[in-house]
Amino acid sequence: MNDHPAPAFDGPPAASPGARPTRIRWHIVVLLTFVTALTYVDRMNLSIAGKFIQDEFAFSTLTMGWILSAFVLGYALFQIPGGWLGDRFGPRAVLTAAILWWSALTLATGLVPHLPLRHWIGLVGTFLLVRFLIGVGEAAALPNSNKMVAFWVGDARRGMANSMFLMGIGIGGTLTPVLITRIMQRWGWPMSFYISGAIGIIFAIVWFTYATNRPEQHPRVNAAELQLIHARLLPVRSSSGTAAPASLNPPWQKLLSNGSTWGLMFSYFCEGYPNYIFYTWFFLYLVRARGMTVKQGGIWGAAPFLTVMIMAPLGGWFSDRAVARFGKRLGRRLTAMLGMTCSAVLLTLGAHTAANILAVALLSGAMGCNLFATSTWWATCNDLTQNFSASLSAMMNMWGNIGGFVAPILTAAIATRLGWTQALDFAALITFIGGVLWIFVDADQNLEA
Repeated sequence: MNDHPAPAFDGPPAASPGARPTRIRWHIVVLLTFVTALTYVDRMNLSIAGKFIQDEFAFSTLTMGWILSAFVLGYALFQIPGGWLGDRFGPRAVLTAAILWWSALTLATGLVPHLPLRHWIGLVGTFLLVRFLIGVGEAAALPNSNKMVAFWVGDARRGMANSMFLMGIGIGGTLTPVLITRIMQRWGWPMSFYISGAIGIIFAIVWFTYATNRPEQHPRVNAAELQLIHARLLPVRSSSGTAAPASLNPPWQKLLSNGSTWGLMFSYFCEGYPNYIFYTWFFLYLVRARGMTVKQGGIWGAAPFLTVMIMAPLGGWFSDRAVARFGKRLGRRLTAMLGMTCSAVLLTLGAHTAANILAVALLSGAMGCNLFATSTWWATCNDLTQNFSASLSAMMNMWGNIGGFVAPILTAAIATRLGWTQALDFAALITFIGGVLWIFVDADQNLEA
């Protein structure tokens, strides 16, 4: 297995009559789901550890907000380099290097109080730097995962495949509050980072050993599976008639002059803002604002991510069905608008509900509806450009995580001055705007034509 560009591909070889297609494409999707789950364990563990770190080092709520946002800043700023690297050198090698990078730094998070660096930039500065660098590493994850989907899954199942790897958000988010809380209560907060980092390093080896950039490079993919993948997936061709090489630089001017690109980017800012409240503040919101115990916060803090495990694949299925029924433009738009509108309504209702369990149910539904819509953003990147989907996905995800960077800080500021209800109301407004902005997105366009 190598990461060199695939040779010119003029269609899959003829399959033997009656041959059953292998299912390696779904093995790849499962591995991508694990990649996503791992990223969310490593980005959320600090939000759980935040309670213990605040108590141990007497950090203020605003200081904790800046520490939580440091990851998102690195993650947002390095989206485009991470996506470009995947388009230029192939997602297999780039994902391997990225997983090793962020896993090693996750492990180092537990060592922050003992690092010599704290004597130069202080304890807060060291936390900020380490979390920023974790974000730098994780920036390559989703754009390159999406590029894998672009080449491994045909058009008809694109939304479903994207929703499967996004389901990793639900898996990682469900496991993190429960397991990390138990680890920290038993062995202390640093141990949670040691364990998370070690798991990532092991998985990087598994990924590099099994995955290939394209299905035609994988020794276990048979001709029948290749025909199935490529039945509705045509390679972009150069003027000479040969397949366009995977190492071409993205057409940045064309991407940035297109209205759909900007519609995706601005609307994904609105998708990322409310989500990062769940990723960073939800556990502390349950403990500080709603008076739950640490154990209760760990259990109920997993509830939004349980809904993601249900709603993300449902959204992918719905998106593909809507495309089959109404076409890409209306089908993708309908799915995104429906999910974001429902999310905004549930977020508002949850913010104004006094009963804790009902509030958690409503807020969990809000996140589930958000992720119902999310796979459509990623599928649309592949609809618009197959060969440069990592770069387009990276630009879109950069804006989503600019929203994510703003969210923990602004939420803390609003909650401190006006209260948590107002902070969540503002998030609901941003969510609704994210759905409205889909009127500017046309998934029927081909940015490589």
